[in-house]
Amino acid sequence: MQHRHTRKSAVRLAGAALAAALSLGLAAAASADQLQDILAAKKLRVAIDLGVPPYGMKDAALKSTGSDVETARLLAQDLGVELEIVPTTGANRVPFLQTNKADIVISSMSITPERQKVVDFSVPYAAILAVVGAPRSMTLTSAADLANKKVIATRGTTNDAELTKIAPKDAQIIRFDDDATSITAVVSGQADIFATAPALLRTINDKAPAKQMESKFVMRLNMLGIGLRKNEPALKARLDGWVRDNLQNGKLNAVYKEFHGVNLPPEVQGASR
Repeated sequence: MQHRHTRKSAVRLAGAALAAALSLGLAAAASADQLQDILAAKKLRVAIDLGVPPYGMKDAALKSTGSDVETARLLAQDLGVELEIVPTTGANRVPFLQTNKADIVISSMSITPERQKVVDFSVPYAAILAVVGAPRSMTLTSAADLANKKVIATRGTTNDAELTKIAPKDAQIIRFDDDATSITAVVSGQADIFATAPALLRTINDKAPAKQMESKFVMRLNMLGIGLRKNEPALKARLDGWVRDNLQNGKLNAVYKEFHGVNLPPEVQGASR
């Protein structure tokens, strides 16, 4: 009798375990398609750094604007959903995806092999130059000229990564957690050299015209992609198609030109094909 009772208990436990596994499997399947979740919620949560003009910023009326903000608005409009901007920083863009604080990232995020190990990207929707900038009076023609000099970089950005690769061992890299703090550091004179994007050099000149910051040399041309979590094929396909359509019809170029004053680099169209 004891043996029969033990067998029945084992069968019941196995059945319960199977039911639980099936339940979990169905729940996972139900939540596996993030595109459908976004459409069902009628809301798209987009992480954007609002301290990186002209990609993301606040205007005089404290309204969010910039080329990334307007790109996100155009995407939400075409998806037929409400846009919710989730403010982030350069260092938090990937963590915000991984912890589900945002559905996607549109925040001047360069497509790099390191990032592609943990998140997926759409085809490129824009590009950004990684440059070393300094006052006009300073002569810098290559990384070798950074020897024994202080250079500011924003932690977790491709500018930081590129600078770290090429800087001489005796260069002092001073890192800040976001671009707004890095800009303030340059304006206040903590260092005159800044590894960044050309647009942020213009921001510094607007705040401190006497600085006369300019690009000295290019470290790299980086393609920008829309970041999303891994294993979301439907969402990735929708984003890829949307980017290609809006590059072809000129809307993404119009957004970029409005805020950057120039057309998208031709390499963007080539990389998005």
